[in-house]
Amino acid sequence: MLKCYRISTTLPISQHTVHISLLVTLHYHVSMGLLLIFVLAALTWAYLKLKDVGKREPGLPPGPPTTPLLGNLGIFPKEFAYLKLTQWARLWGGIYSLKLGPATAIVISDAAAIKELMDKRSQSTSDRPPNYIVESVTGGLNLVLARYTDTWRTLRRTAHSILTPQMSAKHLPIQYAEATQLLYDIIQTPDSFYTHIRRYSNSVIMSVLFGKRSPRYETPETTAFFRAQHEWELLLEPGATPPLDLLPFLQKVPESWAKWKTDAKQCRKHQRDLYFGLLDETKARMEKGEENGCYMEEVIKRAKEFGMDREMTGYLGGVLIEGGSDTTSSFLQSVVLLMIAFPETLEKAQEELDRVVGSHRLPTLDDLPDLPYIRAIIQETHRFRPVAPLMIPHATITDEEYQGYHIPAGSTIFVNVWGVFHDPNIYDNPDHFNPDRYILTENGNKPDVDGSDLRANLAFGCGRRICPGIHLAQNSINLNTMRLLWAFNFSRATNPETGRVIDVNVDDYQKGILTAPCPFKACITPRSAEVIEVIEREFHEASDTFSKFEFGLSSEDKAFVDNYRSH
Repeated sequence: MLKCYRISTTLPISQHTVHISLLVTLHYHVSMGLLLIFVLAALTWAYLKLKDVGKREPGLPPGPPTTPLLGNLGIFPKEFAYLKLTQWARLWGGIYSLKLGPATAIVISDAAAIKELMDKRSQSTSDRPPNYIVESVTGGLNLVLARYTDTWRTLRRTAHSILTPQMSAKHLPIQYAEATQLLYDIIQTPDSFYTHIRRYSNSVIMSVLFGKRSPRYETPETTAFFRAQHEWELLLEPGATPPLDLLPFLQKVPESWAKWKTDAKQCRKHQRDLYFGLLDETKARMEKGEENGCYMEEVIKRAKEFGMDREMTGYLGGVLIEGGSDTTSSFLQSVVLLMIAFPETLEKAQEELDRVVGSHRLPTLDDLPDLPYIRAIIQETHRFRPVAPLMIPHATITDEEYQGYHIPAGSTIFVNVWGVFHDPNIYDNPDHFNPDRYILTENGNKPDVDGSDLRANLAFGCGRRICPGIHLAQNSINLNTMRLLWAFNFSRATNPETGRVIDVNVDDYQKGILTAPCPFKACITPRSAEVIEVIEREFHEASDTFSKFEFGLSSEDKAFVDNYRSH
């Protein structure tokens, strides 16, 4: 009988195998434990780092409630920021703080605080916040937007050396001539007053800076400027680019994924083509002995003394064109709008002009001291509709203390002049246009309010960042305000199809750092036949002055000049 035996296929496990298995298991658990510890440590570190981001630090001025991480970033207005910041000023006071993510911003809507912090302590408050776009487009050479560096100080020193009241007075002949063409242009095509004003402001600043004028709005240099300026303004608008300064890693994104990089390159090219083209033309004229006394000739001659190289010189001239073109035209467009909206003001101004100047000649700057109501209109326009209602943000270089508040170094400072100019504690009925307030008191304030902290030129900036071309700009503003009101009646236009009067809206302004009225319709008529005769005579007599600034005109410009002056 056969016996069956069961053979097992299970092999014995060696002690070595068991040992390896235990080690693997132990290693796995240790690794997971270490990973868990690392994750917990990282989360703890992140929490400790981020738990206070967006929170208002002790000692800062008060402000709107914050949210974690964002602070006040989620409620910060993307357009017309000065209106919201003024509303907050009525709640939180003339100096308050905002948390923009990890960054701190201080909003000043109080004249005394501006005087103390921005004017008296300007050495500490004259920086600009970091701006990657500004650096990439201008290389840090934009006098208005550049950081507070040795290069900026050289640019500023040079600008102030040439833009003195005495030097500005030397350029009055071309300012008078250009102002006369503005009147003549409006007589010819009154419906195009908006672009006539823009041509004037661009041509006069081009003439005094680079010695070359723009006879037409379509002059190549003028169209090139306004194209480059439009591109520049679009790039600087909030939301036009990612938060490149808050999240610097975004600066490294490839251009194929970042349209803003292409836009920035194009803007830089257009700016440089214009600025350095004008600079090279100026140098070429100087070499041929055809100087006309423009500002940039002085900079070129004294470049070594000033410490200016070619890059700095080109950008200085270009940036001054930017400032002079936009601000003056915006102001004069506001004057026209306000004269239409407030006809009683226009009537009163014209009564003064008729009494002091008469109708047989154009007003000059020598008349201004005898025209207190005209001066009041100019001051009230600056107050009622400031061209830069929030100015360009400043930044602190060192820690500052003010009224018990701590302002850290690196804080952004918004100088809210709109908030100052529309403060009901200072001005009676501030949202109403009323030049008489400047007849009543020197600074337009209520008679029972101390107005000593107010500054007549506050609209032009503060501290070391005040507009370097202020004397030139004031001459243009004063001269053209006088002449426009002397020459024309301004009233509401009529719809040719319906016969209805087209109203104007004094609140309809463009968004941006600089504000100007949105295009509007106007009925503009010369006040008399004698006015037309005076303007035509003065325009033709200005030909000799114009000719000194008409170098290198295009064939179209030459034909225009010949035809225009032969009328």
